[in-house]
Amino acid sequence: MKIAIQKWGNGAAVRLQRALLQQIDCEIGQSLEVEVVEGGLMLRPSREPEFSLEELLSTCTPAKVGLSEEDKQWLDDQPMGKEVL
Repeated sequence: MKIAIQKWGNGAAVRLQRALLQQIDCEIGQSLEVEVVEGGLMLRPSREPEFSLEELLSTCTPAKVGLSEEDKQWLDDQPMGKEVL
Protein backbone atom coordinates (compact mmCIF):
# COMPACT_ATOMS: atom_id res chain seq x y z
CA MET A 1 0.00 0.00 0.00
CA LYS A 2 1.26 3.48 -0.83
CA ILE A 3 0.34 6.63 1.04
CA ALA A 4 1.41 10.19 0.26
CA ILE A 5 3.37 12.51 2.51
CA GLN A 6 1.45 15.79 2.60
CA LYS A 7 2.27 19.27 3.85
CA TRP A 8 0.74 20.10 7.22
CA GLY A 9 1.61 23.59 8.46
CA ASN A 10 5.41 23.74 8.58
CA GLY A 11 5.66 19.97 8.81
CA ALA A 12 4.57 16.85 6.98
CA ALA A 13 1.86 14.29 7.64
CA VAL A 14 0.57 10.95 6.42
CA ARG A 15 -3.02 9.77 6.71
CA LEU A 16 -3.78 6.25 7.87
CA GLN A 17 -6.94 4.59 6.59
CA ARG A 18 -9.45 3.24 9.08
CA ALA A 19 -8.67 -0.31 7.91
CA LEU A 20 -5.00 0.14 8.84
CA LEU A 21 -5.91 1.49 12.26
CA GLN A 22 -8.20 -1.48 12.85
CA GLN A 23 -5.45 -3.93 11.87
CA ILE A 24 -3.10 -2.51 14.51
CA ASP A 25 -5.90 -2.04 17.08
CA CYS A 26 -5.58 1.77 17.22
CA GLU A 27 -8.01 4.65 17.39
CA ILE A 28 -7.88 8.26 16.26
CA GLY A 29 -6.11 10.28 18.92
CA GLN A 30 -3.99 7.39 20.16
CA SER A 31 -0.20 7.75 20.25
CA LEU A 32 2.21 5.82 18.06
CA GLU A 33 5.84 4.93 18.76
CA VAL A 34 8.09 5.79 15.79
CA GLU A 35 11.42 4.12 15.10
CA VAL A 36 13.82 4.41 12.16
CA VAL A 37 14.53 0.90 10.92
CA GLU A 38 16.80 0.11 7.95
CA GLY A 39 16.11 3.44 6.23
CA GLY A 40 12.37 3.29 6.87
CA LEU A 41 9.90 4.09 9.62
CA MET A 42 8.29 1.59 11.96
CA LEU A 43 5.05 2.76 13.58
CA ARG A 44 3.73 0.86 16.59
CA PRO A 45 0.81 1.61 18.89
CA SER A 46 2.01 3.15 22.12
CA ARG A 47 0.90 0.82 24.89
CA GLU A 48 1.44 3.05 27.89
CA PRO A 49 0.32 1.57 31.19
CA GLU A 50 -3.05 2.72 32.48
CA PHE A 51 -3.34 3.78 36.09
CA SER A 52 -6.45 4.07 38.22
CA LEU A 53 -7.22 7.29 40.04
CA GLU A 54 -6.53 5.52 43.33
CA GLU A 55 -3.06 4.46 42.12
CA LEU A 56 -2.22 7.98 41.01
CA LEU A 57 -3.49 9.57 44.22
CA SER A 58 -1.58 7.08 46.35
CA THR A 59 1.66 8.65 45.10
CA CYS A 60 0.61 12.15 46.17
CA THR A 61 2.11 13.17 49.48
CA PRO A 62 2.21 16.60 51.12
CA ALA A 63 5.96 16.74 50.45
CA LYS A 64 5.42 16.14 46.72
CA VAL A 65 2.56 18.58 46.38
CA GLY A 66 4.60 21.54 47.65
CA LEU A 67 1.81 24.00 48.40
CA SER A 68 2.79 27.66 48.57
CA GLU A 69 1.58 29.89 51.38
CA GLU A 70 -0.98 31.37 48.98
CA ASP A 71 -2.26 27.87 48.14
CA LYS A 72 -2.61 27.05 51.84
CA GLN A 73 -4.56 30.26 52.48
CA TRP A 74 -6.87 29.48 49.55
CA LEU A 75 -7.56 25.98 50.92
CA ASP A 76 -8.59 27.46 54.27
CA ASP A 77 -10.93 30.10 52.76
CA GLN A 78 -14.65 29.96 53.39
CA PRO A 79 -17.14 29.61 50.49
CA MET A 80 -18.06 32.92 48.88
CA GLY A 81 -21.14 31.86 46.93
CA LYS A 82 -23.17 28.71 46.37
CA GLU A 83 -20.29 26.23 46.55
CA VAL A 84 -21.18 22.80 47.86
CA LEU A 85 -19.65 22.16 51.28
